[in-house]
Parts: sequence; structure tokens; C-alpha cells
Amino acid sequence: MSRRSISLLKNLRNITNGSKIQTRSVTYMPRPGDGKPRPVTLIPGDGVGPLVTNAVEQVMEAMHAPVYFEPFEVHGDMKSLPEGLLDSIKKNKVCLKGGLKTPLPVGGGVSSLNVSLRKELDLFASLVNCFNLPGLASRHENVDIVVIRENTEGEYAGLEHEVVPGVVESLKVITKFCSERIAKYAFEYAYLNNRKKVTAVHKANIMKLADGLFLESCQEVAKKYPSIAYNEIIVDNCCMQLVARPEQFDVMVTPNLYGNLVANTAAGIAGGTGVMPGGNVGAEYAVFEQGASAGNVGKDTTEEQKNANPVALLLSSAMMLRHLQFPSFADRLETAVKRVISEGKCRTEDLGGNSTTQEVVNAVIANLD
Repeated sequence: MSRRSISLLKNLRNITNGSKIQTRSVTYMPRPGDGKPRPVTLIPGDGVGPLVTNAVEQVMEAMHAPVYFEPFEVHGDMKSLPEGLLDSIKKNKVCLKGGLKTPLPVGGGVSSLNVSLRKELDLFASLVNCFNLPGLASRHENVDIVVIRENTEGEYAGLEHEVVPGVVESLKVITKFCSERIAKYAFEYAYLNNRKKVTAVHKANIMKLADGLFLESCQEVAKKYPSIAYNEIIVDNCCMQLVARPEQFDVMVTPNLYGNLVANTAAGIAGGTGVMPGGNVGAEYAVFEQGASAGNVGKDTTEEQKNANPVALLLSSAMMLRHLQFPSFADRLETAVKRVISEGKCRTEDLGGNSTTQEVVNAVIANLD
């Protein structure tokens, strides 16, 4: 055998034996000009919102990510969305958002700007990914649940009135159109992300017409995806099963109110609302924010001590980067965050540590590849 043949054989053995030869997979083929920085509308929000959105800004700058932010001052006690905000989101197609407080009025008052934003932009699908993070202790293992919630109708339709003094009527609206499109989104998500099962959450045993219509729509869509298992569960049993055996769930599709409750329950099981990413998406626009909403504006002491957990919004911004077709930046950010969580040296109070938001940000930046 010639020396050239022997050399080639040695190289082949090195490759097959796993030597230090770096390989990269092609994640997507960019179009010319895809590396141009993209504008993203930014809503810092209330409470700890400015703190955690600033954390994202710092990490994006450290990565030299191809995005830049257009900030808007928005607060939950405003009577309406500020002028120019919707135009900015419609132009940029993408928004990153901190928490907005929703006042709790007695007998009427300011409506939720969170709901207004979703309705104005027709962000009909809310997505929350609840999963175990290596190194973060939780009661259950193998949790990786995606809750996809209809975002524009149901109990959040906002159709309420006082019939007579002391009697309030609140209308729950369920339509065939909205039920079908959220079901289609859930099954399409499962199909594109190699998920194996979609579970529809309902209360059709009591609300036979409204939730019955939602179930019928899910059943019709399920027939078009024979490779994906489909089942149904009543919402009260769903909550019990989530607490007892959450690993049985994969993708869950829900009407509006149930999804809000289910997503926060799943988040609490998997590690807390401070680490679960999410976003709201429609046909044209997307708004990324902390996935589970409970306490998303933080306590006053958290704001004062500047120790809010930025992980949820950092992971949501990674989802945003992937949405913008910057997968390598998303991977770098997710990997850095998971390293910090796994090491356990730098954690905020809600995760059992005593680190500040800035210390977590510094640790994430230090772990960027």
C-alpha cells in the first residue's frame, strides 16, 4: 500500500474514532442580505420589566446579534396603547416585551393592555414551553410541555355588563374560525417540531356548546395529521394529571382561560415562572415575553433589590432569534443560559440563590461561545 493510501486510511480512522475534528451542520441557507440587523420593537413594561429587558439588550450586544431595539414607554395603567407602538410592531413584525401590570378595578376600569395588544395584532396563538433545566431541581423529571392557547376570544373577549345592580353577565365567546385556526397551529407546531402528541383541554361535559365546538374543531384538524397522536382531557382532570404525571403531556391546545391556568401550573412544576419562555404569534406579527404570567412584573422588593430572574425573557429572546432565522445566535444564547443554571453558582432568589439580575447577566455573557 502506498504512503498516500496509508495516510488517507489514518485520517479516516481519526474521523471515525471521534478525533478533535470540528463538524458543523447547516441549519439554514440564508438569503443574500439576511445578516442585516433587524429592528425589534421593545416594551420594557412595568415593575421588573425594564430590568429583565435590559438584561436581554446586554446579552444581545455581547453576542453582536443582528438585532437592534426601538423602545416604547408603555405602562399597564394607561387607558390605551401609546401612539406609534402598533405602527412600530407592524413595521418590524417582531416585539420583545416585559410585563405589564393589569389593574384590578372594582366595578369597571382600565382594561388589560396585554389583551388589547393581542387583539389589535391578532396574535391568536400563545405558546409557553415548560421543561426541566439540567441542574435545576424539580419534583418531576422528563417534563417538556408546550402549551398552545387561543389568545383572542373565550372568557377574555371582554364582553361584560351589569344586568341589574349586583348581577354581572360575562360572556364566553367560542367561534369555529378561531377554534380551527388554533388547532391547526398546534398540530402544525407538533408536526414541524417532531412532537408526538397533541392534547385538547376542555370542559365540554358542562359547556357542551362552547367547549363542544372547540373539541369538534380539534377533532376535525386531528384527522389531517395521522402521524400525531391526539387525545382530550377535561380541564380539572388535566390540572390533577399535570401535578401527578406531567411527563405524559407533549403539546397541549386550549381555549383562552384554561391555557392561562395550565401554562402557569406546568411552569411551576418544571422550575418556576422565572425560567419558562414564551411568545404570542399571529399570521403576520409576533410578540415575545416571559412565558408564564404569574408575577411577571415582580414584587416591589424584587424591583428594589434588582434581583429579578432574567432567564425566562432571555430564553424567550432566543425563541425570537430563531423566529428571525438566526438559529446560531439562538443556540449560543440558550447554551449559555443552560450552563449558568447547570453550574448553580449564579441564581436569583426564586431559584434558591442570592444573585442579582446583573450577576446572572454577567455569568451568561461569560458563558457565551
